[in-house]
Amino acid sequence: MRTNAGLIGALLLGPLVGGCIPPGAGPAARPAPAQREADPTAAPRREDVPALPAPVSAWEARRVTADARTISASEYVVVSGDTLRRIADRTGAGSEAIARANNIPPPYTIRVGQRLSIPGGRYHLVREGETGIAIARAYGVNWSRIVAENDLTEPYILRTGMRLLIPGDPQTMTLEERAAAFRLNIDDIVTGGQPAIGETARPTRPTASSARILPPDAAVAGPTTLRGGFAWPVKGTIVRRFGPIASGERSDGLKIAVPLDTPVLAAADGTVAYVGSEIPSLGGLVILQHGSGWTSVYGHAGQLLVQRGQSVKRGQMIALSGDSGTNRAQLHFELRQGRTPVDPLPRLPAR
Repeated sequence: MRTNAGLIGALLLGPLVGGCIPPGAGPAARPAPAQREADPTAAPRREDVPALPAPVSAWEARRVTADARTISASEYVVVSGDTLRRIADRTGAGSEAIARANNIPPPYTIRVGQRLSIPGGRYHLVREGETGIAIARAYGVNWSRIVAENDLTEPYILRTGMRLLIPGDPQTMTLEERAAAFRLNIDDIVTGGQPAIGETARPTRPTASSARILPPDAAVAGPTTLRGGFAWPVKGTIVRRFGPIASGERSDGLKIAVPLDTPVLAAADGTVAYVGSEIPSLGGLVILQHGSGWTSVYGHAGQLLVQRGQSVKRGQMIALSGDSGTNRAQLHFELRQGRTPVDPLPRLPAR
């Protein structure tokens, strides 16, 4: 991740994110170079696998101007022809915030003469191509706070014309609070990494080809339903499990020790939501979305072999293992249901 502030850059180097690997026998020793060339089942050498171009992150593609409008709480009486979006345009509040404040469920029906409470606050008008991460950084507010304040849900694709309520008082925010907006994590990428699209536009459909490089301002449609179960992404030895660790921190996944350049396989059919290395503690990173709210995470990769927006099949090679972000060759593997990390072991085949 790149920032313009030295202090913020230093703060990005947070603690190592925990992870682990499957039980059982350790991985087989790597064959000698001569054997590798003769053995078609041997793991590919890094020099034999074509490198893909470094991706541009969607949140770096469009600059966000912090021009939120602050409005006071008020009341509004519905007139003929009104919709929640029209009322939002007139008052400066978000239509979603108005619906929540007045307990109006979808399809957001209102009636003439109805008196609505208009919630006050700072509202940012979303423009095309803006991402949640970029919006959060513009205001120096952690994106997860904006997600909670606006009750955002899957698929977390913003729409142009939407007004997001920005929490916090800019006059009282500390430097540490502002710096927190630049500490990228998995949840930020999953919930705030997609660029905003038009109100009636559809996200780009995934493609099976890694040769197609999507522009960073293209939102990607993920699967709606998980197909089948999950498979092990590598064979190796679990060196850290899910849950609390001795340092008092929490491991959000498994860390699996494997030889350098071991093929990393997709745990299930899915769409590539992220490829990059902007979380320093995880190094080379791939994130897949599988539908039904499921996401899988693959960190410490030495070489990334897929592109954002690419569809992949269970068992397809998506990366080569590495030691990026750590001191030994290993894979950091997570499964998430919605925004919550879950223990992968009960959801993987017994070994």
